[in-house]
Amino acid sequence: MIRNVVFGLLGAILLAVGYGYFFASPPMMLNLIDKMMAPDAPVEQIAEGLDFGTAPRQQLDIWAPAKRGKEKLPVVIFYYGGAWIKGSRQEYAFAGRAFAANGFIAVVPDYRLVPGVVFPIFVQDSALAVKWVRDNIAAYGGDPDRITLSGHSAGAYNAAILALDGHYLKEIGVDPRTVRAAALFAAPLDFYPFDGPRSRAAFGAWPKPAETQPVTFARADAPPLFIAQGTADDVVKPRNAPRLARRLKAVGAPFVLKLYPGKSHNDLVMGLSVPFRGNATTLADSVAFLKANSR
Repeated sequence: MIRNVVFGLLGAILLAVGYGYFFASPPMMLNLIDKMMAPDAPVEQIAEGLDFGTAPRQQLDIWAPAKRGKEKLPVVIFYYGGAWIKGSRQEYAFAGRAFAANGFIAVVPDYRLVPGVVFPIFVQDSALAVKWVRDNIAAYGGDPDRITLSGHSAGAYNAAILALDGHYLKEIGVDPRTVRAAALFAAPLDFYPFDGPRSRAAFGAWPKPAETQPVTFARADAPPLFIAQGTADDVVKPRNAPRLARRLKAVGAPFVLKLYPGKSHNDLVMGLSVPFRGNATTLADSVAFLKANSR
């Protein structure tokens, strides 16, 4: 039923705006369909293309509930995936709308991509976005004391490494405790040796491979992590999530490991969108976790 609605809307979009959109990326098509469907609650984009650095891709968008009072709201920064080689904040506006509809000030930043940069530049960009949010989000209705992270795939890697390896935030003057919690969807967490061209392109030049792996930095005082993994994921192997979970358990760190039986790599992020909301419960699960752990 949901897929019939989606394909019907897709046909309407193509008729309305021309067949040029046929060549748009899958996330952009999903975003277009999501935008046409009613959200859980009214939301609005309150900022677009704000600079958090000086590089062309160091920009972010902000989404918020359309109806909000004077109380500052919890904040989530969502980093999109794309194997560190592709993606844009505009394609993932559906994630911003989804979290905003559930009571967050939602920030969706860009970051620089391979091959223009390699590790750790995209992590450093992600850290700069946290610093900008800490310093500026109060002006947009967000609570700088309730900043959380989320992301999918490569973006979830960025969120994971920031949450676990505190030096990226420390080196730009941000207390790692600024990040109160993180929700990670299909994150590469323990993937060395690099066995694919994309991971080799992003990380292969770094002289100490262990420093590229989130699992290396499991620590007792890490912020609470929601680690979500589809058991049918053939992009980020399902072994990643349990490996980090075991390491976190061993050091006494707070986490929730949630396996989604039969769900693929993209099912988890598609579950944030309105048309595929029933396909995976990632939105409800992550919202509940981030709100509970950002107080």
